[in-house]
Amino acid sequence: MASQLQVEVVAVEEKVWSGEAEMLVARTTEGELGVLPGHAPLLGQLAEPSQVRVKLGGGEEITYDVDGGFLSITDGA
Repeated sequence: MASQLQVEVVAVEEKVWSGEAEMLVARTTEGELGVLPGHAPLLGQLAEPSQVRVKLGGGEEITYDVDGGFLSITDGA
């Protein structure tokens, strides 16, 4: 199991942010979802409006306001 997530935040026209994180939290149409390393693959629709929070090492957090879109979790293989 990986100790970090590889995260990419992508808008329609560009990649907004890319890097390693300890956890990702997003609100989908099915409810709030926390993603840790080793999470099962998943495709979810982001709630409108909502936030995506990327939790980095050392307690730092990056927050993005989103207006719809999708959350895709792959196994990285």
